[in-house]
Amino acid sequence: MSKTNFEVDRDKLEVRISRVFNASPERLWQAFIDPEQIPKWWDKTTVDKHDLKVGGTWRFVSKDEDGKVHAFSGVFKEIDEPRKIVRTFEYEPWAGHILVESVTFEPQAGGKTLMTTVSKYQNIGDLEGMVKSGMERGATAGMERLAKLVETA
Repeated sequence: MSKTNFEVDRDKLEVRISRVFNASPERLWQAFIDPEQIPKWWDKTTVDKHDLKVGGTWRFVSKDEDGKVHAFSGVFKEIDEPRKIVRTFEYEPWAGHILVESVTFEPQAGGKTLMTTVSKYQNIGDLEGMVKSGMERGATAGMERLAKLVETA
């Protein structure tokens, strides 16, 4: 089974998450963008809005184990199917702390795909806040669920 890599680069104000999936870029892309599939790997999430076009908006609402609601939203900046999506990402309770997330889907030998997410922060405080909030644990769990979804379909 592939491992999710989680790297923090404080000098570049970036968090890089990568993993090789046993699925084609097209299959992984579909799971990443399809409002019906997103809740299957974003765990306890409802897709409130998902206007997949440059300038379109997205919003996901999740509930944690304690029943607390967490909303995330943003705007699509670049879409290059099935290779790349760039979008803004804002955790609504921390309004105004917007990062830019770039997700690439690179074909690998044997029908596999390397998915890499680079989150670029505005400042070190925003980066540290997200890292300390449990970002690595949440991202790793999400990648495990995504792998199960795309590798069994």
